[in-house]
Amino acid sequence: MLLGFDIGGTKCSIILGSGGDAGELHILHKSVFPTDRQANAMIQFLFQEADELMKKKGIQPNQVNGIGISCGGPLDSKRGIIQSPPNLPGWDNIPIVQMAEDHFRKKAFLQNDANACAVAEWKYGVGRGYNNLVFLTFGTGMGAGLILDGRLYSGTNDLAGEVGHLRLAEMGPVGFGKAGSFEGYCSGGGIAQLGQIQVRQKLQMGEAVSFCRSLQELPMLTAKIIAEAAYRGDETALNIYKTCGHYLGRGLALLIDILNPEIIIMGSIYGRAESLLKPAMEKSLSEESIALSRSHCKIVPAGLGENIGDMAALCLAEMIS
Repeated sequence: MLLGFDIGGTKCSIILGSGGDAGELHILHKSVFPTDRQANAMIQFLFQEADELMKKKGIQPNQVNGIGISCGGPLDSKRGIIQSPPNLPGWDNIPIVQMAEDHFRKKAFLQNDANACAVAEWKYGVGRGYNNLVFLTFGTGMGAGLILDGRLYSGTNDLAGEVGHLRLAEMGPVGFGKAGSFEGYCSGGGIAQLGQIQVRQKLQMGEAVSFCRSLQELPMLTAKIIAEAAYRGDETALNIYKTCGHYLGRGLALLIDILNPEIIIMGSIYGRAESLLKPAMEKSLSEESIALSRSHCKIVPAGLGENIGDMAALCLAEMIS
């Protein structure tokens, strides 16, 4: 039995799973909670809920073989410490592995969520059979997990793949503490900011916007609301996703030119909004990337779909079980 925790800026999941025959991994049970507490309180809450979930499902603590914890970086995987992720304010130097091992009396392993997802897609998703792949989270934030020459590459101090911090424009939406960054343009929060900017311009010029009728509604805009409007054909919403797609292509071109990967896999938002993003993305790619490198690189949504974060956490637990 494997126990996983997927910790995100918006929500956290507890996952119970097991390995199977023929290199399979199975999600057996899952609970999801909003990330609505301070760090230590949230962690203790998750541990208690995990205890309750195991009790409810008739699983004894001694049946758990390993604990995997997937979380946005920066973090120190060797020491098991979360180090101030931009989408988890107040989670500063949290020794979560020690906390988990003290609570459950089992070995635990912490890894950057993008790295964990890259491994999950490499072992169980569309990345199987590739030696050089990039996984992009493209959710609340934007981070990359890198499989290079058939092994996970995490850098000198676990900060390889922090592509959300790359600046793509001098000014623009703020992500990872930087205006105009990859995360600023290509993340859930970034799309919401793009929406606020473009909708504000429309409303102040007296133009109607179907998915936001007043300036007071601007703070409630989300990537999901804008995507739903875009799929209904709303011109403003379509333009917001076109802008995101343009900068997505520019960011991908940098990765293709530097790393020359065989495949780039994108999770979360890309899987749900590929048709909205792809035309502008492909145009930017054709303008910015080395043509030969681009021609050898597939760009696809995550094969594990909405289960990618859960499978990633279980992969980490499997690694130490």
